[in-house]
Amino acid sequence: MRTDHADQQTDVERRGLVMISDPELLDSVLRLAAAAGCELQRTVDPAEARPLWSRAPVVLLDPPAAMSCGHARLPRRADVIIAVRGDPDPVIWRQAVYVGAAHVVSLPEAEPWLVDTLTSAAEGVRAGGAVLGVVGGRGGAGASVFAAAVAVAAVREGERTLLVDCDPLGGGLDLVLGAEAISGLRWPDIDVGSGRVPARALHDALPAPPVSRDAGTGSLSVLSCDRSGHGPSPAAVMSVIDAGHRAGEVVVCDLPRYPTDAAVAAIGATDLVAVVVPADVRSCASAGRVAAVLAEHGALAGLVVRGPSPGGFDAGEVSRALGLPLLAEMRPQSGLAAALERGSDAFRLRGPLAGAARIVLDAVRGAAGPGVRP
Repeated sequence: MRTDHADQQTDVERRGLVMISDPELLDSVLRLAAAAGCELQRTVDPAEARPLWSRAPVVLLDPPAAMSCGHARLPRRADVIIAVRGDPDPVIWRQAVYVGAAHVVSLPEAEPWLVDTLTSAAEGVRAGGAVLGVVGGRGGAGASVFAAAVAVAAVREGERTLLVDCDPLGGGLDLVLGAEAISGLRWPDIDVGSGRVPARALHDALPAPPVSRDAGTGSLSVLSCDRSGHGPSPAAVMSVIDAGHRAGEVVVCDLPRYPTDAAVAAIGATDLVAVVVPADVRSCASAGRVAAVLAEHGALAGLVVRGPSPGGFDAGEVSRALGLPLLAEMRPQSGLAAALERGSDAFRLRGPLAGAARIVLDAVRGAAGPGVRP
């Protein structure tokens, strides 16, 4: 677990460095940095910039600053950008070579590119995240509850976690966590389109229900549908998932059984999809169609089988019938339905739900590959 001092140090090291004397150009760069969630530290000359030069994730200069930094023999480094208004003069390219700048960008034409670059600088280089989809084999299988349980399990292991509601007819995933009264944006309020979203800004805007005092450095943000039935666009879903993935977070998507365009986009971004199936004949028949849809879209899928079985089926038989690997099996958890109605104590530290959630969390990390936090 990192200390508060370490967190503060990391935040300092993520500040970009800017040395721009043109007021209009500086205003434009600062505006773009704010949109990207990238804090910039302004310096006025190479002497002031030198202590920060090598540590900053990105350096932004105007042509006079590039010339003065070159004369001061500041060390060559990556991610030096020269910004200009309008078309760059040929002499600026020579200044770029002199200071070792990788890019010369013209504003406002290059604004989208610069926002993307500053977003990456703010987030830093992190291990890749893991993206899990959860879908019910039939209606009422408990997929939303299980998705929330996996998200809570990740938080309790110290992960920064994003729980994404992709089911517009599900009534709102915030209700599962008792978070309907917590302030923050829901899908109808989010307008990200296909743009790049800074993960930190996203977390700041979303409801963050308290999960556990034992969560350590972990935190949970929930992007829920509301009660209107209006769901997100495919582009918006992809932008949100990508934000969490780039930031090295666990992203859990609650998927509808009917493959909406947004759900299909989410399925394509998953490392693993967990299909929650009660152990009965009707549920298996319904889950067979769900499994076929997932296969059509190239998803890696596995089963979470809920007992008990009225017909005496075991989890292995369900797995063989559906042709999907068994991820976890889960016996009933006493008092779960009542706890969900009360909005409290549904996600215990121990119990069948928490145990199965931890198993699936480990499985999606394994599916996501090396570099994902164990």
